[in-house]
Amino acid sequence: MIRLAAAVTTVVPPESTQQAVGYPSLFLLVLIGALVPVVPTGALVSSAAVVAVHQTAPFALALVFGTASLAAFCGDAALYWLGRRGLGSKNGSRWLEAIRSRAPEDRLAQAQEKLAEHGVAVLVLSRLVPAGRIPVMLACLLARWPLRRFCRGNLPACLAWAVTYQVIGILGGSLFREPWEGVAAAVLLTVLVGAAPTAWRRVRRSTPAHRSR
Repeated sequence: MIRLAAAVTTVVPPESTQQAVGYPSLFLLVLIGALVPVVPTGALVSSAAVVAVHQTAPFALALVFGTASLAAFCGDAALYWLGRRGLGSKNGSRWLEAIRSRAPEDRLAQAQEKLAEHGVAVLVLSRLVPAGRIPVMLACLLARWPLRRFCRGNLPACLAWAVTYQVIGILGGSLFREPWEGVAAAVLLTVLVGAAPTAWRRVRRSTPAHRSR
């Protein structure tokens, strides 16, 4: 029994080691995911929240929230700054083209219309809607918003985003005794939340009433 406990101790790193590696890794991955929107950042935050629920550290969840929201904010600000540089140059930039390629014309037109009507509120909500961040960001770029104005609206957006996906992780971590079970449940729920709007749009397009319009 003593040998088994010693083996488990050597396999599973202590909480201090997990935190020393986990929070910088979470920050870096969310930052990269904000710049290159292919990393499932929502699932990362939910998974980190699951692990934090099972830790004894009193401020683990607060650190996950602070790390995720700060990384998302910095990544969005950097991407917006790069996009503004692309607008100001004659040949554009690969970052601006990457933003344009991920914003379909219909979504961009919708984002521009809502941005003109509601302003910063649309920016706040865009991070809570799957695939809504990039079209709204491009709409802000085309509207020539300065970086400072974008950051003022993007700060509460990043805070709300971090809270939303952290709550998903907390629910997953609370329902299961083992952390890996909670992580699996949180990732699955995050995927479902992200896929639901796309599935709903496809269903609407395939309905006879929608096609007849």
